[in-house]
Amino acid sequence: MSVVKVRNVQKRFGSLTVLSDVSIEIAEGETVAVIGRSGSGKSTLLRCLNALESIDSGEIWVDGDLVNAPTTDVRKLREKIGIVFQSYNLFPHLTVERNITLAPMIVKHISAREAKRIAQEVLAQVGLEDKLHAYPDQLSGGQQQRVAIARSLAMSPRIMLFDEITSALDPELTGEVLRALEDLASRGLTMLLVTHAMAFARNVADRVIFMNQGRVWEQGPPGEILVSPKTPELGAFMRSVLS
Repeated sequence: MSVVKVRNVQKRFGSLTVLSDVSIEIAEGETVAVIGRSGSGKSTLLRCLNALESIDSGEIWVDGDLVNAPTTDVRKLREKIGIVFQSYNLFPHLTVERNITLAPMIVKHISAREAKRIAQEVLAQVGLEDKLHAYPDQLSGGQQQRVAIARSLAMSPRIMLFDEITSALDPELTGEVLRALEDLASRGLTMLLVTHAMAFARNVADRVIFMNQGRVWEQGPPGEILVSPKTPELGAFMRSVLS
């Protein structure tokens, strides 16, 4: 069953075409890594999936809902789509627990007691169950990013989107965040990641999508696409990231 269906999507910013005839599907429980050079449309694709950006033509379906339909309740839609960015966007004046419980209580009207139970559960999933009462400035960058992931998980999304979430972290902190994602993948969470972490894409992703010039240039299992690129563009990209 496909959780996401993107069909012939076009997206322009003025005269600049950022997405050109993009079509992908993501199955339930699948982990998909999106790779490519800066400016290839990767982050814009994620933002369109979450209705943070509108599209000019085509269709985007998430869990049976047409994202770009005028009648779509965007707020309800975003309950199904968790998204985590490079910046953690945690509230510095709130504890980890409050950062996580705020949205479920306000949006889903969950009781404080149930929200706290959920917070404990999702923190355990990212290995931070002992940080419930800490404040963001008491945490490392990697820990803050894992709290941001836990905050999204607390809404029980159908799919999680990750946009270069380790690009601002040093190698050690990157490793702890990627291990958390690997654990989530093993639990069957549906995930779409824009990433430059080639080892993660190779070892954890079920499928890799290479974007170039706003298009899906190549896609396939990581053992094929990353080892034997079919196009010179992917070959050049792989040489640049491995050099």
